Formats: sequence, structure tokens, C-alpha cells
Amino acid sequence: MMTSFALLCLSIAIIECMAGILGNGIILAASSLSCIGSKTWPPYDMIVISLSSSKFILQSWNTLDYFMNIFYENFFYKENLLTAAKIMFTFLSYSSLWFGAWLSVFYCIKVASFTQSFFIWLKLRIARLVPWMLLTSWLCSFTAAISFTWDVYSVHENITAPSSMTNTSAWTTTRKDNLGLLILICNAGIGMPLILSVVSSVLLIWSLWIHTRRMQNNASGFRDPSLEAHMKAIKSVCSFLFLYIIYFICVLIIVFNVFSALSNADSICVVLMAACPTAHTLVLIWSNPKFQELPPRIWHHINCHGRTACM
Repeated sequence: MMTSFALLCLSIAIIECMAGILGNGIILAASSLSCIGSKTWPPYDMIVISLSSSKFILQSWNTLDYFMNIFYENFFYKENLLTAAKIMFTFLSYSSLWFGAWLSVFYCIKVASFTQSFFIWLKLRIARLVPWMLLTSWLCSFTAAISFTWDVYSVHENITAPSSMTNTSAWTTTRKDNLGLLILICNAGIGMPLILSVVSSVLLIWSLWIHTRRMQNNASGFRDPSLEAHMKAIKSVCSFLFLYIIYFICVLIIVFNVFSALSNADSICVVLMAACPTAHTLVLIWSNPKFQELPPRIWHHINCHGRTACM
């Protein structure tokens, strides 16, 4: 039976997801418009389109999932449906984590001013590497998610249930252990996007901070737009990193059933997990003028059509 606290948390999560759907729709529309008519897509737009589309689908799926939890709780917790929902959630969540990590890597390579030969090599080849990076992310996410078809995470399943033959019971237990090991190996790869995101973000913050200190030392006392842009970039990267780590922890808690379903701790994780992608999207819109321009343009277009219709 769902508690009132769990119901409140799910309602908050639904509102957060809807805000995220709107924000990701804006980013997806703005990035797609800039790519229309272009023979080759810019690597930044490819990453942002992949990230925003995966988060758009993820938050739409989560909204449906939360509504099912509220209105069809008994039906939702049937074994097959729960397994299918977890496969979909894992695939979309892991994809978002990978794409978010590649966005941090791209920022680091393009903005940071390191002179090491490997870093310069990456700077020159990043445009050709991005499609392969995104394809690898899809494959890694799919591999991790498909392991849930065996439903070995189900807390209701008793793999040592009595059997008519001792050998059969032992074989079943061994098979489940092997599947558990396989899934552990598949999901160990999800630590890679966290490492990529943390390392690239720290390097970028370090590079921006050094450059900002130099600009402050050379400042003439007047307001410097370049200095303000650097400070804004540092705040954005710090926000991305903080939200990424919180989201990563919440995803692992939900995927591996650390807390019982709809318990107070699980409900808090659901709220945080819904809030982080939405906040990440808002920071991305705030830090990019191209994304900020689209909503006023749409609003102006709607007002013009409304006035024309009224005349």
C-alpha cells in the first residue's frame, strides 16, 4: 500500500519530469533547427541532440511510470511488466549518463587550454570521433539493460527453492550465479561515464580557473565581459558535475533495488533522480544563448498568430 509520503514524492517527481520534458524539447528543437539543411552536423549539436532526446524519452517514460505507480499499483508490480520497465529505464538512464559524460569531455577538449600532444590530437580529431563515441554509448547502455531480461534483480525470486532433484537445484543456483556475474560485469562499465565526467570537468575547471586568475591580474579595473563569461562557465561546469554525481548515485540505488519499493528512502531517491536531469537541462539552457532565444521566438510567433486570428 502506497504511503502519503510516497504519493507526495511521486507527484513532485511528475512535475519535475514535465518541466524537464519542456526544457529538453526546447534544446532539441533549437539544436535540430541549426542542423536542418546542413550536410554535416556540428559535433556539439550531435551530442546535445543525443542527450536531450534521451532525456526527453526518459522523463516521458518516468512520468508514465509514476502515473502507473499511483493509479495502477497492483497491476504495475506484475513480474513481466516490472522487468520490462526496468530494462527501459536502465537503457535510457545509462544512455543519458554516457551522453552527459561526452558533453563534459567535449567542453574540456574544446575550451581547456592544455598543450600536451594527446590533448592537441583530440582537439583536431574530436569531430570525427563524436559519432563513434555516441554509437559506443548506445551499445554499452543496451548491453547493460538487456541483462535485465533474466530478471535476476527480482527480490521476490528464490533461486534456492526446493526442487525434486538435488542436481537440478544446484544447477539452477550455479546458472543464476553466472548470470549475476555477467550482469555485474556489464554494469561495471557504467562507472566509465562517471570517471570521464569527473576527470574532464575537473580539468576544465582547473584550466578556466588558471585563465581567470590571469585575467584578474591583468584587469584594468573596468568590467570585463570575458572574465564574466569565464566565471559563468566555471559555475556551469560545477553545476553539471554536482548534478551528474547525484543523478548517478540515485540511478544505481534505483536499478539495484537498494531500498524497498516506495519506501521513504526510495521515494526521496525518485524525487532527486527526477530533479537532476531537469536542473541539468535548465543550466544548459541558461549557459547557451541559442537555447535562450528559442522560447521568446516561439512566444512571439504564437502572439502574432493569435492577433491575426482575432482580427
